Amino acid sequence: MRPAAGPHYRIEAADPAAHLFHVTLTITQPQAAQKVALPAWIPGSYLVREFARHLLKLSARQDGKAVAVQQLDKATWQVECVPSSPLVLVYEVYAFDNSVRAAWLDSQRGFFNATSLCLRVHGQAQEAHELELVAPRAFPHWEAATGLEPLKTGKRGFGTYAAADYDELADCPVEMGPFFSAEFRAGGVPHRVVVAGAAASFDGERMVGDMQKICEAQIRFWHDRKRPPFKSYLFLLNVVDDGYGGLEHRNSTALIASRRDLPRAGETRMSEGYVTLLGLISHEYFHTWNVKRLRPAEFAQYDYTRENYTQLLWFFEGFTSYYDDLLLKRAGLIDEATYLKLLTKTANQVLQTPGREVQSVAQASFDAWVKYYRQDENTANATVSYYTKGALVALCFDLTLRAEGQANLDQVMRALWTRCKAGPMAEADFAAVLKELGGRGYHRELASWVHGVRELPMKELLEQQGVAVMEEPSQLQQRLGVRVTETSGIVLKNVLRGGAAEQAGLAANDEFVGVEVAGVAWRLAKLDDLLLYAGSHRKVTAIVARDRRLLRLELNLPAGVTTWRLVMRDAARAQSWLGPQN
Repeated sequence: MRPAAGPHYRIEAADPAAHLFHVTLTITQPQAAQKVALPAWIPGSYLVREFARHLLKLSARQDGKAVAVQQLDKATWQVECVPSSPLVLVYEVYAFDNSVRAAWLDSQRGFFNATSLCLRVHGQAQEAHELELVAPRAFPHWEAATGLEPLKTGKRGFGTYAAADYDELADCPVEMGPFFSAEFRAGGVPHRVVVAGAAASFDGERMVGDMQKICEAQIRFWHDRKRPPFKSYLFLLNVVDDGYGGLEHRNSTALIASRRDLPRAGETRMSEGYVTLLGLISHEYFHTWNVKRLRPAEFAQYDYTRENYTQLLWFFEGFTSYYDDLLLKRAGLIDEATYLKLLTKTANQVLQTPGREVQSVAQASFDAWVKYYRQDENTANATVSYYTKGALVALCFDLTLRAEGQANLDQVMRALWTRCKAGPMAEADFAAVLKELGGRGYHRELASWVHGVRELPMKELLEQQGVAVMEEPSQLQQRLGVRVTETSGIVLKNVLRGGAAEQAGLAANDEFVGVEVAGVAWRLAKLDDLLLYAGSHRKVTAIVARDRRLLRLELNLPAGVTTWRLVMRDAARAQSWLGPQN
């Protein structure tokens, strides 16, 4: 790729102690009254985050002279200049968001997405862009890593990179600092793993080997023996004391995970935390196909200034959530029992959410901007997750297709890839492929499972595949219909619709102080103590503190509230679903 005639960004880790990046933007051929703007959101995270609130001290000069900058709205500026000579803008960005979505800078590491640092130049978004990363003199041991194409870079990764347009620039996060780095090949393509913040116990060799298995399984899933649609791939993993999440990109992903979840040298067991981390890696890698290329038709061209609505997140996030753990099983990283445990967790999360009877997954997708990413005490009663229920919708389509003997969801996904030419997709495309491969129309299932709120037929479908659904007594929180924290007393986070706690008059933010049983009052240290003091009694008096007032509320302790546990009954019957795929 030749050097860009379009915008050039020079990024300096100017003041790590103050968490400030210094940005110099050079526009070689500006327009008169040139406008620039910082995105309001980052694709893949459906919330308007107002990144411009962290932009500071914007100034401009042309031919060595200062020119006027006028702010037009919360994220847009206009520069009074002439189009005959280069325009240089200088500004700072405060970077103290230690997530995968924005920017971070301190003395230990730097990280950013271009949507947080790089002003979008109106009229030149489709031009080639350059990003220059300046090596910080104060940290000669730092390295840099990004999925952008290098133009002129040194051994440590600092230097100039190229992007075909602003979308590509925005889709390639940057990691800087001291980090673990390793490489492997999958599907004939080089992959790199960068891990920042790991402890000395970290077994990098084991994790990289497991990641290679994930990548190989997914490339086979989509392309059989053909090469994937990218020249290289980069995993950026930020390891912290407590964190979890990821954000997908076209040839990379940014991940954050707990230090305790990494594999440790000398250990061979597959801890629950490590399985969770591998599931996250699998999820974000699957997005390389399912949302970054095959994507909602509404995302054919991003509008960075506002919400971009779609009803298809149940497919792009939910179906990805279905395959992330399933492909761990098919890759041989987890066994059947572990997979069924993970599937059990997903099923119970949905079944224990009253909002599933209120909101469809299609509506949940559309409402993501104001509901999923803005959860409160009533979220569980009013909404359903397009991740978890979307995964169960995928399960139901997959098992229905398999039971009818015509096809399976794997074939549907690959057919959609071909039909939509690895590009924009509508729900009508999904329906058409289901009909083509399944031999009938699936409008009733789409109406009920995707656009309706009726229960999914999971139990009967699982049993047809040799998996039994065992209903067992639930834990006390579910019996009462509450979710609590117990770090400083017992505080109710959520009171679920229709549950015993709601019927008794308990509310979110109440502190559950104690319980009175047969005239004797007891102070509770944790919620499970309630069963200790209640004994055989099914009616007790709950003592709660609300706004410093002590309230006495009559509480029934219901029986018969159950939770699911999935058990393999016929492994041979389930083999075509869970086993390695040809």
